[in-house]
Amino acid sequence: MRDEELLTVPDVMARLKVGRSAVYDLLRTRQLASITIGRARRIPTHALTDFIRTRLNQEAAA
Repeated sequence: MRDEELLTVPDVMARLKVGRSAVYDLLRTRQLASITIGRARRIPTHALTDFIRTRLNQEAAA
């Protein structure tokens, strides 16, 4: 199994260049997968990569 980096919401905000509410909207609508550890929300790097790839494919198909 490969080591999986877990990103925080601020990490995802910085990588996508969007605000906190936009990230939480993506999490709420399950467009971006995450796990919860206690009260902390963490996003696996592969989930962010999958999200970006899916969006790119949707844009290309449009």
